[in-house]
Amino acid sequence: MATTVSMPQLGETVTEGTILSWPKKVGDAIREDEVLVEVSTDKVDTEIPSPVAGTILDILVSEGETVKVGTPMVVIGEADEAPTEQPVEAATPPPTPAPEPEPPSEPVVPEPAPAVPSVAPAEDRPVSSPTVPRAPEPAPAAPQPLAATAEAVRTDDRRFLSPVVRKLARENRLDLSVIEGTGRGGRVTRNDVLAYLEHHPVPEAAPAPEATPAPAATPVSAPAAPPTAPAALDDIPLLPGDEVRDLSRLRARIGENMIMAKRTAAHVWTSVEVDFEAVERVRQRYRTSFKEREGFSLTYLPFIARATVDALKEFPVVNSSFYLEQKKAVFHSVVNLGIAVNVVDRGLMVTSLKDADGLRLVGLARRIRELSEKARGGTLDPDDVTGFTFTITNPGPYGSFMSAPILPLPNVGILSTDTIVKRPTVVTTSDGQDMIAIHPIGYLGLTWDHRAFDGVTAVEFLTRIKENLEQWDWRQEMS
Repeated sequence: MATTVSMPQLGETVTEGTILSWPKKVGDAIREDEVLVEVSTDKVDTEIPSPVAGTILDILVSEGETVKVGTPMVVIGEADEAPTEQPVEAATPPPTPAPEPEPPSEPVVPEPAPAVPSVAPAEDRPVSSPTVPRAPEPAPAAPQPLAATAEAVRTDDRRFLSPVVRKLARENRLDLSVIEGTGRGGRVTRNDVLAYLEHHPVPEAAPAPEATPAPAATPVSAPAAPPTAPAALDDIPLLPGDEVRDLSRLRARIGENMIMAKRTAAHVWTSVEVDFEAVERVRQRYRTSFKEREGFSLTYLPFIARATVDALKEFPVVNSSFYLEQKKAVFHSVVNLGIAVNVVDRGLMVTSLKDADGLRLVGLARRIRELSEKARGGTLDPDDVTGFTFTITNPGPYGSFMSAPILPLPNVGILSTDTIVKRPTVVTTSDGQDMIAIHPIGYLGLTWDHRAFDGVTAVEFLTRIKENLEQWDWRQEMS
């Protein structure tokens, strides 16, 4: 009995996935839990294990194709079952037409069952608007990069094609044997077909004479035009000695998301100066014992995360998601804290620290460390990068002074933590005297969406974080 494996739900908010590779090919044996396919969901690449042992009978989705959750991807048969090679689906060829009658001088209503010019069946040719009968004129010979009958959708029977490719072939009367495939083993993919159609438009079929006069009907919309092909290398200005490199999939996706966010949200940036003296004293006091116990250093980030989570509970609008088209705002009942992680040679990834409002300082430090290690080790799950409700990015260790990050929509806020340095500052003693002291000073910057709330809320939110960092007794958080 064959088993059809569909695109699984790989995360709470994941709706589609892109096929990166098929480690097995048609006819190969596969064991249960052996890697069946590698799928990309936004920023994470995931290996999908086979739910059963058997033989790969058919691969329905080509590498590079993006499909929705629940779309059939591959068929697995019994261990000793051989794959049945399926030719491209094609409609039954039309019967051999009888010779055409001499065109009459006046429109006439034909007798029942007359001989008609050879045309493709209705399901295999574009729909034309009914027209008033008139004397047929010899149709000009159409160019033949594409076949004009149902035979056009036939191709080499040894090829396995996805349902999407077969449908495009039928609708556009394509001879797939003339299209060079870029998929595994020369397989023709959806992108191959769309690229071919862009340079070889389908010739319109000549309208057939109608039996009786009929009023003109609204034409059926033509299929959507294929996506615009990327700019050719000739369109890129180059200097002598320049090296051209392909963008990684992650870098291209980051670029698309950043442009979309800037075009969508009303970005505003606000910052405050923070005296980290209270935090630094606790760090110095517990740094040795913490590292011995936890295995990593106690940085400023967990302190900032703890202070931010508290402020988000006080200002829930900053922990919301904004949807202007639906005229809705979603106020989240929990804080899922996004923590940006720099992955060398790949890009910046935002990991999702779930239920951060249920953790204290040490728990936050552990989870931040765990997610960072998974990101740099390439072992993140889809749920590890989705569902965050507010984000912290931390360029400070790299030497930044002030940063204005771009919002990760639909979040309405992202906090930037910049470099903390020792410098002179004015402090007030317990008896009200002002004095100059050397303290660690840094800046916190908030990029926020002015569509969701206003400047007073942004400043009050930042001030709450500042007060938490400067005034809390952080020793109680270390227990």
